[in-house]
Amino acid sequence: MAASLLRVGAGVGRNNLALHQHRRCISSSALTVERTVDTSRFETRPPKEELKFGTTMSDHMLMIEWNAETKWGAPRIVPHQNLSISPAASCLHYGLQCFEGMKAYKSLDDEKSLRLFRPDCNMERLSDSMNRLNMPGMDFDRGELVECIKELVRIDKDWIPSGEGYSLYLRPTVIATHEFLGLSPPNKLLLYVITSPVGPYYPTGFKPIRLTADSPFVRAWPGGTGNSKVGGNYAPTMKPQAIASKSGYSQVLWLFGPDDSITEVGAMNVFFLLENADTGRTELVTPPLTRGDILPGVTRRSILELASSWGEFDVVERFPTMPEIRDAAKENRLFEAFGAGTAAVVTPISAIQYKGEDIEIPATGKVTQRLWDEITGIQYGKIEGPEGWSIKL
Repeated sequence: MAASLLRVGAGVGRNNLALHQHRRCISSSALTVERTVDTSRFETRPPKEELKFGTTMSDHMLMIEWNAETKWGAPRIVPHQNLSISPAASCLHYGLQCFEGMKAYKSLDDEKSLRLFRPDCNMERLSDSMNRLNMPGMDFDRGELVECIKELVRIDKDWIPSGEGYSLYLRPTVIATHEFLGLSPPNKLLLYVITSPVGPYYPTGFKPIRLTADSPFVRAWPGGTGNSKVGGNYAPTMKPQAIASKSGYSQVLWLFGPDDSITEVGAMNVFFLLENADTGRTELVTPPLTRGDILPGVTRRSILELASSWGEFDVVERFPTMPEIRDAAKENRLFEAFGAGTAAVVTPISAIQYKGEDIEIPATGKVTQRLWDEITGIQYGKIEGPEGWSIKL
């Protein structure tokens, strides 16, 4: 692909360049930009109404290399391109890769105003995932990487579709490029960020999902990698998902342990609004992070903080069990249930299969709808939101 070098040093904080070079950290002040001159990708992109998640890629990508001798190299924004790595790269053999999912938005009242939603949380989780895989460079400067991502978004701003529900999906990824068939921490890494325009998860309004908890498979367990965003967590879920689909269910509700403790739903965190049988108080319940088998979702974190600020019911982190949920439904104490994640924000749950029985759940509930309205309102600039949540570029 033909390209031309547009500018060097596109980042911020140039006064700190020497300090960052000394520390060998990611430095946005060392960022270079190589713009594509091939406009065919942009000109042939589908209409926004026809976008399918994860299939259309924008013009540019961010790349930053790490090696044991020089540590983090200079960040580069280059035309979107295929990667060239050794067939012996350890990411291909031992799953040494982790990633993030985040979005950039155009403000509804000013299309020139671009926003990110809580990118600091994504950087924190990316660092934690690298740490879990014993990847070097995990202590990168998170703010500097965010600045590099901001510049990538600015360059491809025309790829962000206008309108509520539309955004530019961002996929930061770290892979081990160490050319070694032995099992060891890598001596080379590649951090890259690709972007993809996406449309509304629910183009015609909420579509509640039906789940099955009757699966012999387990997504994660204490001491594993369930609390890290690594590719190895997702590949083993594809067969259970296919089985669930064949049985007429949208996704799997993942359980763990002899008490059928609820963990996650599909690739999302899960919440239940119910009346506690012991206290009689209304609770919004989600599994805690204490056991290490729950992904610390950014949407999950936002829901907990928002709902706590309302002061209208108890917000509780504990492990609900399927027998508890079944009993609550039978006694009319189960009011709502929903999944939560970056792609959909919230997904109403209308039924759960458990031990051959379908437990019906009211959907879509008022709390589910309110959370959707408030979070998306913050993301698109309709609502101010807590400080630091909606970051203007």
